[in-house]
Amino acid sequence: TVDDTADEVTRRGGRGIAVRCDHHDDAQVAALFARIATEQDGRLDLLVNNAWSGYERSDEARFDAPFWQQPMWRYDAYAASVRAQFTASRHAVELMLPRDAGLLVTISYTDGDTYLGQAAYDMFKAASDRLSRAMAGDLRKTKITSVGLHPGFVRTERVEAAWSALGSGPAAVVHSAEYVGRAIAHLLADPSVREESGQVLACGDLAQRYGFSDVDGRRPPAFKLEGMMSLATRMERLNKVIAAQRRTAEG
Repeated sequence: TVDDTADEVTRRGGRGIAVRCDHHDDAQVAALFARIATEQDGRLDLLVNNAWSGYERSDEARFDAPFWQQPMWRYDAYAASVRAQFTASRHAVELMLPRDAGLLVTISYTDGDTYLGQAAYDMFKAASDRLSRAMAGDLRKTKITSVGLHPGFVRTERVEAAWSALGSGPAAVVHSAEYVGRAIAHLLADPSVREESGQVLACGDLAQRYGFSDVDGRRPPAFKLEGMMSLATRMERLNKVIAAQRRTAEG
């Protein structure tokens, strides 16, 4: 609950209930929140908006191709991701309003005005940040908080699969998914988090502020793009490594 300390929130994190939900389907999303309302006596403290389908089918078209060479399904995939964040937030706030408390965390990534290297990717990442700010504006007369959160380069199963092949460069600055979870847990437990509403925060900056570390004891700083390689080109490089590994595994 909101009254827990960050450590208590982190410990309770292992008690999650997995629910399959297609976020392209509004009826399934509505059913998920109806189930939460029933099972949790109408109470919801936190929504982490991490729905994102933008990396699906990456091997079908070059991820960093210019916009006129991009297939329209890629735009539609991104639109569904941001739409899913919007839809889930609507349902979440309806559960938070009766208590006038709660936290919306919308996951995204931008680096100021730096172009991320693919038009649709860049646009929808920026849209997620803007959504978090817009929701904060609409919630200004409540005590519900909306923030954007930027992880760094997260060591997911997909990144792990390419780890040995990449070895350096972007892979050298990865952090765990738990690092992001710890950032959110500290925000949730912070009694002054309302002051952050409308802001876009970085996991590395929150680690410095709250004094937590990653699971390996490191404290990776806020992720910044360096050099001439765009984020989309980094993703394309990762896609190629994973595709090569898949072909090798299939013989």
